[in-house]
Amino acid sequence: MLPLYILDDVNSGNWAMGGASRWWLHHSLAALNASLDGRLLVLRGDPLHLVPALAREVGASAVHWNRCYEPWRITRDKALKEALQQAGLAVHSHNGALLWEPWQVRKSDGTPYQVFTPYYRRGCLGSTPPRAPLPAPASLTLHWSAAAGQAGIDALALLPQIPWDGTMKATWHIGEAAALQRLQAFMAQGLAGYKEGRNFPQRPNVSRLSPHLHFGEVSPHQVWQAAQRAGLEQGVEEDLDCFQSELGWREFSHALLYDHPDLSETPLQRRFAHFPWQDDPALLRAWQRGMTGYPLVDAGMRELWQTGYMHNRVRMVVGSFLVKNLLTHWRHGEDWFWDCLVDADLAANSASWQWIAGCGADAAPYFRVFNPVTQSERFDPQGAYIRRYVPELAALPDKYLHDPASAPSQVLAAAGVTLGLTYPHPVVDLKASRERALAAFKQLQDSAP
Repeated sequence: MLPLYILDDVNSGNWAMGGASRWWLHHSLAALNASLDGRLLVLRGDPLHLVPALAREVGASAVHWNRCYEPWRITRDKALKEALQQAGLAVHSHNGALLWEPWQVRKSDGTPYQVFTPYYRRGCLGSTPPRAPLPAPASLTLHWSAAAGQAGIDALALLPQIPWDGTMKATWHIGEAAALQRLQAFMAQGLAGYKEGRNFPQRPNVSRLSPHLHFGEVSPHQVWQAAQRAGLEQGVEEDLDCFQSELGWREFSHALLYDHPDLSETPLQRRFAHFPWQDDPALLRAWQRGMTGYPLVDAGMRELWQTGYMHNRVRMVVGSFLVKNLLTHWRHGEDWFWDCLVDADLAANSASWQWIAGCGADAAPYFRVFNPVTQSERFDPQGAYIRRYVPELAALPDKYLHDPASAPSQVLAAAGVTLGLTYPHPVVDLKASRERALAAFKQLQDSAP
């Protein structure tokens, strides 16, 4: 077997990997290469040219790959399969990324599901259960080729030229071994209490497996089976069901992208093409920098920038704030997350932003606007998450930490906080911006045919 990785920035168009994903990919490839005794062949360019040429050079009889589901990859891989078959090679693609193939889960009339719960409960769990993980091979016989154009991992230039990745290095361990360790740790320490605890940023009830899943360092079958075993052993069936449904949402996102290749660009509910989004670069920049004047939003955006990750509850809050309080187009959020997330996944990113904007499948109702003050009071009551990522507010009493603008001047002064100088004034009024959003959404709702 000749193991091969090709960095393809030729066919990806607008969806070439962002900076955080490239950082993760560098370290993931390094770990994979080490596990293969340094025999991973790494190239960059167009696989449509590189793979047939390499197959000829080494005299390959077959080419195997695990399927990817982004529209541009599907188009490319279909063309590659046809070219290789015409050259007389056997070509095999496999499902190593999903529990169910998107085309497997259909309603009784053969059409795709548009709502998550029936998709997952009836379409997935009611049909074929996830298969057991395949065992690791007992041994590998690896071939090496001194292929022309061998790039090597460093030559891919995936790491940043400006060292903004210091906190990310301290946050993550990358590779298959690290993924399995993270899986075991979550099952032992985080699965029990998951249903409720996943809402609290400072609790250990989040798996943080999403980048490992995205880069194939662990398979969803391994995660499903480990959760099934741990959940039953610990007697935490409700937590198990909730966690597995999150894996189901990942599947649903891929199914949506498969059936709607323009998911990343076009609202599933077409009437949203006429929504009156506002274009205010200053507000967008304040959101991106974590300088909105709302501590939970700012903490989330700073966590994202520093670590390449954001807690899921906070993702919903910052997303709601962008599209509803700021009336900024969801695609701006999608693009920023794409560049900043180590777990940036086209299916999940697109489906989740459409969900929070109210224009996707099974979308959040238009009148659901997450209030960042009440959300942080409820889910970060002692302010540990906020104090970690917005340290300039650390000395504020808990009572005012969630909404510094409501604090008396003497309280702010005692905490060393000067609004507009050390921490920004709120960029919008929550009540007024909520009412503006509700009016815009209702008008759109009323105009629907």
